[in-house]
Amino acid sequence: MHDTAISLIELGAVFFGLGVLGRLAWKIGLSPIPLYLLGGLAFGTGGLIPLHGIQPFTHLASEIGVVLLLLLLGLEYSAGELVTGLRRSWLAGLIDIVLNALPGAAVALMLGWGPIGALTMAGVTYISSSGIVAKVLGDLGRLGNRETPVILSILVFEDLAMAVYLPILTALLAGVSFLGGLTAVGVSLVVITLVLVIALKFGKYVSALIDSPDPEVFLLRLLGSALLVAGIASELQVSAAVGSFLLGIAISGSTATNATRMLEPLRDLFAALFFVVFGLNTNPAEIPPVLPVALLLAVATAATKVATGWIASQMQGVGRMGRARAGAALVARGEFSIVIAGLAVASGAVSGELAALATAYVLLMAIIGPVTARVVEPVARMFVRRSSAAKA
Repeated sequence: MHDTAISLIELGAVFFGLGVLGRLAWKIGLSPIPLYLLGGLAFGTGGLIPLHGIQPFTHLASEIGVVLLLLLLGLEYSAGELVTGLRRSWLAGLIDIVLNALPGAAVALMLGWGPIGALTMAGVTYISSSGIVAKVLGDLGRLGNRETPVILSILVFEDLAMAVYLPILTALLAGVSFLGGLTAVGVSLVVITLVLVIALKFGKYVSALIDSPDPEVFLLRLLGSALLVAGIASELQVSAAVGSFLLGIAISGSTATNATRMLEPLRDLFAALFFVVFGLNTNPAEIPPVLPVALLLAVATAATKVATGWIASQMQGVGRMGRARAGAALVARGEFSIVIAGLAVASGAVSGELAALATAYVLLMAIIGPVTARVVEPVARMFVRRSSAAKA
């Protein structure tokens, strides 16, 4: 059979399979990310039926998936919201970093993966999945709760922290010198500041440059600018993901609303391919040896995220039940943990075992997170009743 025909058949099977997995995830009320990763594991290196004819397309498509994920994340925030969120949550954000980055870094050092592996795993365990968190809050009807602004402020802080973290990680993975790493961080901070100033003062002009009444022209301008900015940012060692995130922040008003509505299906398609490609590049045989470590890390970082939400909510005067809900809502890890691990593994600067550990960890946390958010109220009430009974 012709190579093109084989590639089309394999690609068609992948897309159709993703649709089936997505439907299954929707039926059982979970994020589709774990199922996409499992699909990639089944058909990748060491899987049941390895696919070899689609790598050139899926590699580029997965990169576009990361760009679209971060672009739409940036579109969710205005520059004013980011500044306000940063002022409100900076102390809770620092506590979040300490409690949730340290376990990942410690595990990497104990496994002998060195400083770069430690920095990578610190990011994997640190950042919550804003996509899963937002979906869980909506599904459980908690968007109007007293603790929800606290949760969103922490997510905003984490996203801004990524804008500093990813350039550092990218520079170290590329093997640049210490001075080069400092330069990358300096460029990143300058770019972030400039984008926030431009978005606050001149956001309407950026939006006008991209906006168009014709949907086709609008989509072409939007995608073109996103890929262009991502490519330039990558060349400057700032990270393509950060570049697209900052572009999303600079687009505001009705243009941002229309862009989100138009890009969501594309983001879901290419992001699904990103998770599948990560699974394809992970050898399933490497997962069982790291599974006990992944389980321990999952339990530890679930507890530290609950503590983060509890402390942050307490600072804002939220009641005990709200503090428990806030902590449980932040437990899930997902897309950005895999983005970080994917960057590290693709560079060849870290052990292949890191991909296996990250995959197992995200599989666990993407399931534990939503389940924890659903059961936290009845569990908390049970403890309150037992406490009241003991005092009586």
